[in-house]
Amino acid sequence: MNNLLETSIEYLKGVGPARGELLRKELGIHKYGDLLNLFPNRYIDRTRYYRINELQNNGAEIQVVGKVINLKTVEQKRGKRLVATFVDNTGQMELVWFQGQKWIRENIKINVPYVVFGKCTSFNGQFNMAHPEMESLDDHKKSLRSAMQPIYPSTEKLTQRGVTNKVVNKIMQQLFVETQALFSETLPSALLEELKLIPKNAALFNIHFPKSNDLLTKAQFRLKFEELFFIQLQLITKNLISKQKIKGHSFTTVGGHFNDFYQNHLPFELTNAQKRVLKEIRNSMGQPAQMNRLLQGDVGSGKTIVAFMSMLLALDNGFQACLMAPTEILANQHYAGLNELAEPMGISIKILTGSTKTAERKIIHEALLDGSLNIIIGTHALLEDKVQFNNLGLAIIDEQHRFGVEQRSKLWRKNEIPPHILVMTATPIPRTLAMSLYGDLDISVIDELPPGRKPIKTVHRYDSNRLKVWAFLKEEIAKGRQVYIVYPLIEESDKMDYKDLMDGYESISRDFPLPQYSVSIVHGRMKPSEKDSEMERFAAGKTNIMVATTVIEVGVNVPNASVMVIESAERFGLSQLHQLRGRVGRGAEQSYCIMMTNHKLSNDSKTRMETMVRTNDGFEIAEVDLKLRGPGDIMGKQQSGILNLQIADLVKDRDILALAREKAMRLLKEDAAMAKPEHAALRRAFIAINKKRTIWNYIS
Repeated sequence: MNNLLETSIEYLKGVGPARGELLRKELGIHKYGDLLNLFPNRYIDRTRYYRINELQNNGAEIQVVGKVINLKTVEQKRGKRLVATFVDNTGQMELVWFQGQKWIRENIKINVPYVVFGKCTSFNGQFNMAHPEMESLDDHKKSLRSAMQPIYPSTEKLTQRGVTNKVVNKIMQQLFVETQALFSETLPSALLEELKLIPKNAALFNIHFPKSNDLLTKAQFRLKFEELFFIQLQLITKNLISKQKIKGHSFTTVGGHFNDFYQNHLPFELTNAQKRVLKEIRNSMGQPAQMNRLLQGDVGSGKTIVAFMSMLLALDNGFQACLMAPTEILANQHYAGLNELAEPMGISIKILTGSTKTAERKIIHEALLDGSLNIIIGTHALLEDKVQFNNLGLAIIDEQHRFGVEQRSKLWRKNEIPPHILVMTATPIPRTLAMSLYGDLDISVIDELPPGRKPIKTVHRYDSNRLKVWAFLKEEIAKGRQVYIVYPLIEESDKMDYKDLMDGYESISRDFPLPQYSVSIVHGRMKPSEKDSEMERFAAGKTNIMVATTVIEVGVNVPNASVMVIESAERFGLSQLHQLRGRVGRGAEQSYCIMMTNHKLSNDSKTRMETMVRTNDGFEIAEVDLKLRGPGDIMGKQQSGILNLQIADLVKDRDILALAREKAMRLLKEDAAMAKPEHAALRRAFIAINKKRTIWNYIS
């Protein structure tokens, strides 16, 4: 039966070559199976038939049974309209058409019972329905159509070319006739019984032609669970395979470097979260399989010290370590921080970026190759073919969503046995997304801030309060603090944004004049060297205010900067606002984040402002962000592939996702190869899905 689902869509009765081509282009429907998986995005309840004397002017979509007793054309200012008088035994109403009048006039039959469906409105005490859907009562009774009517995804082009919802409904009925609605079960019977899931046939029938609200709910649950279950099977299998196939170095020794640092050089007491994460990393690196771990920690949670101690484990086992960052500024900052920790212990550490001089490069290349250099920090420069390691044991990648997959894989091709991988991010990823996008990675989370950090005070102010805000900035500068003022720059070429920034810079320079104040500026049109020197002036305290676009978003560390002003804050996403706020609060002083907006705010913008003022918790913020924006947007364009879910929704169906992951893990624990006889159908479906849809993800 399932072979029939591979049939090209134009062979389905009622489709043909022209419609087939349209369905392919507009909705990606190539075969019968694709049409079967075109799930409705909403349903209209047609369980009730209204009488004309029950109609109300509430704009609801309803259906009425009656007859057309009269048709007339009415002239109006522009063109004509066709009006039908529609009656039942309680009263009369009008049906109106502004387009397609010739066809209606030729096809409508007078005094024949029809079911009309549409939005009802009242005009001068008379009810009317514009462009109703009409069906003769006889056809209506015969059709496979259920009381709950499905509304399918569509596009403008489909509607223009006559492929309406009614047409899709009709070809869907034809599909069920031709396939006799016999679809192979894909889930093991034990799982169906345990979760009380309805069979696949019943689920597919009731998703397209629901017999009742209750059956529709059961069908949705069954199909959502199945979709998420197969994704989790793919991800977990990938993880298991990489653990079995990709050999890794087992770091069994916890030696001199690690213990010396922990006992004598640790600059502060580790938090419980840091200790827990270190233990997870130690366990992973102790296995003879490559570690693939994602380390999530909010801005300032102390990921660097965890990264450094993981590097010491590599050194203790006779290996080298590297840390790769997406920008030079970030690489320099990591280097400064790690060098401070490594120097007292006599550990050799160097930095390699685009601006490293040729002579220095040569020395670094040689030291890496002969093993005398223990740790290298760098940017993309580490990926060049000339960079060869003696024995790389651990590769740490910071903010890895800024690197391409190809680039990263270059790092571990430099060794016969690939190094352990630790991916760090300060962008908290909601658990739901982490389970889907990073299901093949092990995940560690640092979810508490080091002691002594004061939470940043966040406020939302309207543009009309600007004078008060400026007075506050002057007070802070008088205390010796520094200030960021950030403008949105959506596109580098966006002239309006650039103008906003320049206008802002000029007015700030007027309000904070020389010689008392000094203002820096950084934006995307500057050369990298100019940006860096402005950043350095600010970091060295030579300027009081840094006016910038979001280039400062990631990783700049100026402990003396205590105020972050975000202009037009309504134009930033939540995670961006949270990242920007994390640029302050790095010192011991109380820090502030001031979000400036105009008075006109959309509901989403209000929610974003309220969330930022209410909480400093990056994970809570990420959850709200996911609800507002949806998964595809959060992870950026290239990640939306996997999130092309056909029926499940990662935000609304979080509980189903957690259930699917739990059941997938349990099944693979008992039968990793899905080889048991009772898993035969599951295995077949799994192989078929793998051929069609592979999981795109970060670490490939």
